[in-house]
Amino acid sequence: MGQHSNSDKPAKWAYISVGSNLGDPLDNCRRGIETLAAHPAIRLLAASPFYRTAPQDFLDQDWFVNAAVKVETTLTPHELLAATRLVQDQLGRKQPSVRFGPRVLDLDIVLYQDVVMQTPELTIPHPRMHKRRFVLQPVYDIDPSVVHPVLHIEVATLLNQPAMEGQDLEPCSSS
Repeated sequence: MGQHSNSDKPAKWAYISVGSNLGDPLDNCRRGIETLAAHPAIRLLAASPFYRTAPQDFLDQDWFVNAAVKVETTLTPHELLAATRLVQDQLGRKQPSVRFGPRVLDLDIVLYQDVVMQTPELTIPHPRMHKRRFVLQPVYDIDPSVVHPVLHIEVATLLNQPAMEGQDLEPCSSS
């Protein structure tokens, strides 16, 4: 990691889900990951393959491109949230007009070590990660033994739950 004001703090790992379905979604995701990794207090440890995924909840929209990254950071969870929001803003994200609707870039902290927290701004682990194949599959690709800190279940097991059925996901041909 580069020089930064948090260098006296121990580094922590976190998983961040990456998604887009507006403009050039694959390029948006790649640029989001590159911009996030350029932050002086964030180091990219691993990135999953990219997937095309069917929308969830709000179905009347284009398919998404999704991935996940594992990062090492000296940022606190709230500082990491601020960093992800800044990247989203820099790459043109506007507040979606519809919950779960189309977006240029979505960067969600899904895990931060084994931290369990809920504040008005941030819930870790992500409250829907265990129900979302588009989150679990990329995390699994990085490390299938990651354990959900509330459910105490590995992502490999979560991926085999009946709730994952019907959540279409396919590898991006140009990843």
